Amino acid sequence: MSSFFDLFDPTASSSSDGGGHSPGGKTNNNNNGDDDDDDMFLSYDEIMQKNNGNSSSAKQQPIPTTTLNHHRHQQYLQQYSPTIDFDLDILPPEPQLGNIEYKLKLINPSKQRFEHLVTQMKWRLREGNGEAIYEIGVSDSGQLHGLSEADMNCSLTCLNQMARKLDASTSVLRRKMLAAGRSVVEVLVRKIPDDQHNIEVRVAVLGSADAGKSTLLGVLTQGEYDNGRGRARLNMFRHMHEIQTGRTSCISHETLGFDQQGNVINYKYNEMMTAEEISDLSTKLVTFMDLAGHRRYLKTTVQALSGYAPHHALIVVGAGSQISNMTKEHLAIAGALDLSFCVVVTKVDLVPPDDVLYELKTLLTAVGYRKVPYLISNEDDVLNANAHQSQEQIVPIFCVSNVTGDGLDLLTKYLYVLSPGISNSEKERLEQEPTEFQIDEIFKVAEVGLVVGGLLCKGVITENVQLRIGPMADGTFHPVTVQSIHRNKAACRVVRAGQSASLSFYTESSLPPLRTGMVILPDYEEDENAYGSYFFQARVSVLFHATHINKGFQATIHIGSIRQTAVIEGIMGITGGIGTNQTASVLFRFVRHPEYVRPGMRILFREGATKGIGKVTQVFPLNAKMD
Repeated sequence: MSSFFDLFDPTASSSSDGGGHSPGGKTNNNNNGDDDDDDMFLSYDEIMQKNNGNSSSAKQQPIPTTTLNHHRHQQYLQQYSPTIDFDLDILPPEPQLGNIEYKLKLINPSKQRFEHLVTQMKWRLREGNGEAIYEIGVSDSGQLHGLSEADMNCSLTCLNQMARKLDASTSVLRRKMLAAGRSVVEVLVRKIPDDQHNIEVRVAVLGSADAGKSTLLGVLTQGEYDNGRGRARLNMFRHMHEIQTGRTSCISHETLGFDQQGNVINYKYNEMMTAEEISDLSTKLVTFMDLAGHRRYLKTTVQALSGYAPHHALIVVGAGSQISNMTKEHLAIAGALDLSFCVVVTKVDLVPPDDVLYELKTLLTAVGYRKVPYLISNEDDVLNANAHQSQEQIVPIFCVSNVTGDGLDLLTKYLYVLSPGISNSEKERLEQEPTEFQIDEIFKVAEVGLVVGGLLCKGVITENVQLRIGPMADGTFHPVTVQSIHRNKAACRVVRAGQSASLSFYTESSLPPLRTGMVILPDYEEDENAYGSYFFQARVSVLFHATHINKGFQATIHIGSIRQTAVIEGIMGITGGIGTNQTASVLFRFVRHPEYVRPGMRILFREGATKGIGKVTQVFPLNAKMD
């Protein structure tokens, strides 16, 4: 999608023939014979063996950090990006969709041409949910021609004028020097939507107990390094038993704000900034969900991943220890939910990360993941990995220390450029649909009353709007009126699709007992009332089960914020049950109470080591008769 600037050999610019080389061609221009060309078809292990002298023991030894250098990244990613010629200054052809735009130059455009360029930028910003990447000095075919210093300055000035026309800002991410004093520049253009204060990205923080998740968030959001005895994590905890044991047991929310230049807002002006001040001053806001790492609280962790629908996940692993079964469980769940993630190796000041890096490489490249581990060693690696994470299945790996601060600047830069992954056009489409708010938390606030927190999946909610909440025990929905809305611990007047928020209601009539997993829907007309369901049908795939799943099997079902035990009442078209890697249409029945389920919802079920995923295909509301 984006640029691979510094994955190219710095000396390659002089060898560019500029002759319209096709990036997808098989032409071999290597100076080293056919050996490097053959590397495109080798596995990563074979490449590592070859780079280490074809030693027979290379595969058995941990990969030293020093060998996972920039040159390794070139060879490693070459087999996954065969359309990129690493001996020519060339990028993949400009994508027709998405937020990446190539421009050879922007010098004194006519008025009509300027308006066309502004319209084009507006479309790219919509595709990137308010963020676009411009590659200046690059032709549409991906050839890096570069511009002289005078032409580049003129092009950047024109780009700034285009951005100002849309009330957007620009910031140079990096510059690549070519031959004869020419250069190519990558620019981030950012426009905050008119109805928002900032661009928000939700990030779930996962990992086993004692990996350092809460400490990492404390250091990132507070700007002070840990003392090695857990001081940084104290502000992350919400309960006394968490402070006493040092283990998170519930979902904790923290925010990290950035200004237009990528500086962290949290501690820029003073050390005691409130969440409301951080939100108001930030153009980019990263909302962290600190999730529990102990197996005892796995159900809470899975519910948060399913219900809050984070855009990204940080998998935290402690150096000096093997990757635990709990971390592998988190990786499997992230994979089942098709959630992009990166890995953060902490405590590198105590133990060299070589062993855990090798174990991560083995795990991520295994069958079932097929990911590309990418060790981040500099700022260019950050931008390369972020640009290609979705298409190339890249998993960035950061090595950090919360005590010395090593690697934290690279992780912060990565969070600054991290995209929500949903286009503005898709977001606007969701806003046009009927309201659907999934409830994840319920709590009472003094002088306010009952407050519900969760994610607005579709539609728009404003103050004083009349809605319905449910389903109740009989499947019906209760009318409510929204009194106030809070986002990121600050009051607001409106919440839109894809945003998390907390809602309070007018207490004109007493509310029935509420529970997590309920939803808030529009106040339909009487003949269109929504009802809860006990029975629903889904097309499921079993990721793992020791034997076979048959009728009567019980499992914990996760559908959005719903978490309830369900029984399999029937398996269609298959006799003898379904086993690992098999797919079938299954009829489920909720055990305790009805839930609001609609076709198309994603389902995740688990029972011990058993895991399965699927989509709801049909529901049977309580107000409808089953055939």
